[in-house]
Amino acid sequence: MASRPGLLTEWPWHRLGNFKYLVIAPWVIQSFYSLATKEMKDISIPYVLIFPSLLLRMLHNQIWISISRWQTARSPHRIVDKSIEFEQVDRERNWDDQILLNGILFYMGFHLIPSAFQMPMWRTDGVILNILLHAGPVEFLYYWFHRALHHHFLYLRYHSHHHASIVTEPITSVTHPFAEHIVYFMLFAIPMLSTAYTGTISMIQLGGYVFYIDFMNNMGHCNFELVPKWLFSIFPPLKYLIYTPSFHSLHHTHFRTNYSLFMPFYDYLYNTKDNLTDEIYEISLKGKKETIDVVHLTHPTTLQSIYHLRLGIASLASKPYKSKWYDLMMLPLAWMSMVLTWFCSSSFIVERNKWKNIKMQTWVMPRYNFQYGLSWEKEIINNLIEKSILQAETNGVKVLSLGLFNQVKELNGTGELYLQKYPKLKLKIVDGSSLAVAVILNSIPKGTKQILLKGSISKVARTVIQSLCNKGIEVVMTNRHDYYMLESLMFGIAPGHLILSNNYMPQVWLVGDGMDDVEQWKAQNGTIFIPYSYFPPKKVRNDCLYYSTPAMKIPNELQNVHSCENWLPRRVMSAWRVAGIIHGLEGWDANECGENVLQVEKIWMAALGHGFLPLLHK
Repeated sequence: MASRPGLLTEWPWHRLGNFKYLVIAPWVIQSFYSLATKEMKDISIPYVLIFPSLLLRMLHNQIWISISRWQTARSPHRIVDKSIEFEQVDRERNWDDQILLNGILFYMGFHLIPSAFQMPMWRTDGVILNILLHAGPVEFLYYWFHRALHHHFLYLRYHSHHHASIVTEPITSVTHPFAEHIVYFMLFAIPMLSTAYTGTISMIQLGGYVFYIDFMNNMGHCNFELVPKWLFSIFPPLKYLIYTPSFHSLHHTHFRTNYSLFMPFYDYLYNTKDNLTDEIYEISLKGKKETIDVVHLTHPTTLQSIYHLRLGIASLASKPYKSKWYDLMMLPLAWMSMVLTWFCSSSFIVERNKWKNIKMQTWVMPRYNFQYGLSWEKEIINNLIEKSILQAETNGVKVLSLGLFNQVKELNGTGELYLQKYPKLKLKIVDGSSLAVAVILNSIPKGTKQILLKGSISKVARTVIQSLCNKGIEVVMTNRHDYYMLESLMFGIAPGHLILSNNYMPQVWLVGDGMDDVEQWKAQNGTIFIPYSYFPPKKVRNDCLYYSTPAMKIPNELQNVHSCENWLPRRVMSAWRVAGIIHGLEGWDANECGENVLQVEKIWMAALGHGFLPLLHK
């Protein structure tokens, strides 16, 4: 909200939440009803097309959001190199409100202007009139209205809401109080109403003008420079007719300059063009090459999780991933994204972070959970991981941490495969098992004497069991095969602390992959389930306590964190990801993969020393 919210700052349907889309339901229903009951000659095509156009506008904006986030994570052409935090994501999550408002006003306009019901496809005179009216009255009136919004009275009550975003994203362009959008629509309605009342309006003119407004709004707020210099070289006057992302970015950093809408002409005319405009444009185009120190290599989980990536839907990515009923509505698009990943030959960058003296990126493998279990995908996935490692090595990355299934033993021996193939790698490969073990050990309640182990045995599980037995804590196992396998592998542990039994009485369970729902019902009331797996167990008991998968709270100084890592809360990272960061901060010259495990206490103390904190589970 604005610093001192004024009249009509809140949207009328704000309290409806996700049900706000119902406000246009009557008109949408009417459109479908007319399609079903009337003959084509009696149907207003422009009126019927309003709803599909609203959906296309949302898709258009979402494409800009995804491209912008991808570019700012990987491109050296960022204009403002500062971080975006959760506060900004929350403030800008209602970017589609203005599309709903426009939809309502368009529907009302068609009823108030009967001639609009049968507008032609194209009118040249209407297009010319639209261009002239936008370049003249719309741009002129917007310039002075925008300057008025920067007067302290209006700024505090309205426009400060928009300017709270110093680092802009495409959706920042439409993040305004309700009252501002009313005025903006009145301005943009000048060409539309003028052509409607003069009988020169056409579908292409109307749709093209709305597309132009969305395109220019998104482009001007995308925080990376994409307007090539040669355009201005070929036609120098163009600098008065089209702004650039760097031009408008200066308005968000300097506030009192570059007020124009899309045409800088009025800033030149009234001497409000920022003196740094040309310099910032040149610097942004040239870019600044940087070296990434740490890379975390992960992958999407379920099909719907693609929307929860940072490149996906911002409001979803900013919350812990949890499958919702409305995810099913987007399932067809999720299937399409999966088909596209089959043809993707490399990982892609989704996030960029910075802290202290290291810079980090998160790379995503174009593969989902179920694909890691397909035998014919094993070689392809290993090749993709190998390609990412070699790319990171070429780029000067010091540490690469393997997340989720990218480190399973059956796939690559928890990373050992790549060290055997490339023994001269300077880059250090980290599977994060030592920190995961440390998090689990420090999650076990004090005074615990006996623990039950359920689930398949992993490298983390073996190390945890070894540590627990050496501390005098009994570990009960119910799987005979796993028990004898562990007994043969674990030497030097105190005798009698690894127990084979059907005793389900322990109040603390260490759980991994393979534990089914039936086994959970054998637990006592109040049992604590502590996962050692990459994925959390399914919660089937309300009378038991489920801890998070191994994870830690990150320091406040770690920048540009505005999306959640899978199911984890905000500003919480998995132990496997944190381990790579600790490796980079400490400069350790050791790999952690295969059977190699770093000193558990050493990495735990290093994590705490750098400000990472245990995740409170209760």
